[in-house]
Amino acid sequence: MTRSTTGGTAGGTTIRRTGEHGLLVETGALEVSHRLDALLRAARPEGVVEIVPGPSTVLVVAPGADPGRLRAHLATALESAIHPVTFQDSAAALVTVPVVYDGADLADVAAETGLSVDEVVARHTGSELVVGWLGFAPGFAYLTGLDPVLHLPRLDTPRTSVPAGSVAIAGPHAAVYPTASPGGWRLLGRTDLRIWDVRADPPSLFQPGTRVRFEVA
Repeated sequence: MTRSTTGGTAGGTTIRRTGEHGLLVETGALEVSHRLDALLRAARPEGVVEIVPGPSTVLVVAPGADPGRLRAHLATALESAIHPVTFQDSAAALVTVPVVYDGADLADVAAETGLSVDEVVARHTGSELVVGWLGFAPGFAYLTGLDPVLHLPRLDTPRTSVPAGSVAIAGPHAAVYPTASPGGWRLLGRTDLRIWDVRADPPSLFQPGTRVRFEVA
């Protein structure tokens, strides 16, 4: 893999060549990644086939683009994303997720946090979360803004299979498993809301910046 620095931008951020067709924009902050992602999707540069935001980066894959022209476009967009005064943000979508709180780890989470089960549920439903980025598996969204009292490490021994729709927490994040998969997150409950559908466009109900609120089903 080829990786080379292409120069600095405002705030010490950089744009780096990654692989044969990629440019990695180091944004330095999740909110800047979200703004840059939104800007690029609203006016997708010519030749760009994939935009992948992360906690402090945005990967742009563009096999058909002129590298110099794309780099200049990204630098300009990054400037707008860094300075919110120049960025006209629209209200992010809000997704409400109904949850049956009967997860296998719910009682253990209550015991480890010193809360009752009802208090754990109240903490989990009491905050509005935001999709930070997608990773691990298609449609698996890392939700930021989880109540700090619920920040617990992953299980020492991951489960070999976690059902689709499982609502879980791990570290500072919450998540809904989009499909059945192995996983070590702590299961609080389950939802019937379909958050991943390969026939939909986009297939994931959760996109970076989407606001999410859990409620008791």
